Order: sequence, then structure tokens, then C-alpha cells
Amino acid sequence: MDTTKTIITMSSITYAMKAKDYLNGLGYWCEVERTRKNIGSGCGYSIIIKDDPDLIAPLLERRHIPYKGIYRL
Repeated sequence: MDTTKTIITMSSITYAMKAKDYLNGLGYWCEVERTRKNIGSGCGYSIIIKDDPDLIAPLLERRHIPYKGIYRL
């Protein structure tokens, strides 16, 4: 079982919460957490996903939910 997670840094806590609600509603696992100190910049909040970020990023873009960066763990 692949347990790889990806951090997507967000532009605001509001967008992080919208992304979580949207992705969870589509059946994807997503959580919000404080951005780790050694990862990128942004508002200080990120979403954590288990699915392929190449699949998730376009979903966020189509929903006009901006993000700052994608970091695979």
C-alpha cells in the first residue's frame, strides 16, 4: 500500500478549508494543517493529500482555489 502524502501550500486558511471541503466531497482524502517550517511559503496553512497531485491540482484550479506550491513527502 502506497502511503505517500503530498503537501499543497495554500494562499489562505479560507482556501485551505474550501479545498478540504471540496476534495472530501469528491471522495478524496484531504486534511488541513499548519505548513511545516521547512516547506515553501504561503499563508501558513497547507492541505495534505494522499492522491496524485497531478490529479488534484487541476481540480483545485477548475474550482478557482489558488495554491502556492506542491511538495511530495
